[in-house]
Amino acid sequence: MEPIIYTLLILTSIVGLTFIVERGLALRWRKVVPPEIEAAVRSCQTSEDLAMLGRVCHQYPSPMSQLLLLAAEHLDWAKADTMDAMQARARHEVTRLERGLVVLEIIVGIAPLLGLVGTIIGMMGLFRNIGQQGLNEAAPLAQGIALILNTTLMGLLIAIPSLVFWSYYSKKVETIAIEMETLCDEFIRRQYREAPREHKVHAAREAARK
Repeated sequence: MEPIIYTLLILTSIVGLTFIVERGLALRWRKVVPPEIEAAVRSCQTSEDLAMLGRVCHQYPSPMSQLLLLAAEHLDWAKADTMDAMQARARHEVTRLERGLVVLEIIVGIAPLLGLVGTIIGMMGLFRNIGQQGLNEAAPLAQGIALILNTTLMGLLIAIPSLVFWSYYSKKVETIAIEMETLCDEFIRRQYREAPREHKVHAAREAARK
C-alpha cells in the first residue's frame, strides 16, 4: 500500500503545482485589468468617446474589457437594467477567475490526510514485522519509522504551499473584483450623467409598455 500512497502524493503535488502556476499566469493584473483599459475608461468622458473605448477593449481583450463592452452596448437601457446585466456578467467573470482555486483548497485538506494514511499503513506493517521477528536490533526499527514518517512530511510539504497560494489568489481575486466594480461604476455614472435626458425618455417608454 505504501507505494500507492507515495504515487498519490506525487500526483497531488504535480496537480497542485500545475494549478499554482496556471492561476499565477491567469491572475496577472495586466491580463485581467490592463492599464490601457483603465486609462481609456478615465478618458471616456462623453458618449463621443465610446468608439475609442471600444477600440481599446478589442485591442486588449480581458475580463474588464468584456464588462465595458457589455455596458457600452446597453447604454440605451435604463440604468438599473444596465447595472443588473453588468453584475450578472461580472459574477461570470469572477467565477472564471476563481477557477482552479477549489482544487488547491482540496489539496490543502487531502495532502496531509494522504500522508497520515501512509504513516498508519507503514506503522501497521512495521509492527507486524516486529511481532514476527521481535526487537533484536533497534537500528532497523528506527530506519523503518523514519521512512514511514516521510509520507506525513510529504503531505505537509504539499499542503503548506497550496494553502499559501490558495489564500493569496483568493485575496487577489477579491481585489481584482473590487477594482473592476469601481471602474465599471465610474464608467456607468459618467455615461448616464452625460445623457440623462435620453435615458429618462427610454425609461418612460419602458414604463408605457408595461
